[in-house]
Amino acid sequence: MKIEENGMCRWGRRATIVVLLVIATIHFLRRPAPNVPTLAGQTQLHGFTVVIDAGHGGEDGGAVSPSGTVESGINLEIALRLDAILGLYGADTVLLRTEDISLHDPDAQTLREKKASDLHNRVEMVESIPNALLVSIHQNTYTGSRRYHGAQVFYEDEVSSRQLAEHAQEILRQSLDPANTRQAAKLSGTVYLMEHITCPAILVECGFLSNPEEDALLRTAAYQTKLAAALASALLSHVPMAEE
Repeated sequence: MKIEENGMCRWGRRATIVVLLVIATIHFLRRPAPNVPTLAGQTQLHGFTVVIDAGHGGEDGGAVSPSGTVESGINLEIALRLDAILGLYGADTVLLRTEDISLHDPDAQTLREKKASDLHNRVEMVESIPNALLVSIHQNTYTGSRRYHGAQVFYEDEVSSRQLAEHAQEILRQSLDPANTRQAAKLSGTVYLMEHITCPAILVECGFLSNPEEDALLRTAAYQTKLAAALASALLSHVPMAEE
């Protein structure tokens, strides 16, 4: 099941991305960190459809770095790469958005109305997909300090999502940033999308746009690919069996 996709456009764009990503992904995984699963040996996500949510979009750009980097664009680049890498292994995926747009209803007028409508529509999209597993991609920021860095994975439901969040957090740490001491954390109803869905789900803050060094990394295609490869590795190696 694919949402808001033109078939030819989707697969043409995906083929182009895959060609570029195959080389980059192989290079990234050639020397994996100890105990970090690679992308070998899996062809299915145990019956799940991975729903990839590139956070924000359109008029709602999300966080903005001191250099002017807008979160929504980075989220989308990582999401497209994750979709392409998972596609190499036969995983079923759905991208909630494939371009820099908001998913609000046409009758939403103000920015506040558009944001609310966008979130409601994302929830409906996710809930309409059988055996969905959501990965929501975002970037972090911290006003008043540039020293904070590192990816962090969040979850809402203890039973369905905590193990995956902790697994993804460890792979991101070992693969990309061994000095990152952040732990997977529970959201406790603070994010509308995560609070209103019923499927397993993780929200990934890929890094801090308020940190100049990390901002520069997050803007590069190579690092976006590494983030996507690490997340794909976590999904392919640690997804629980779907309920029958």
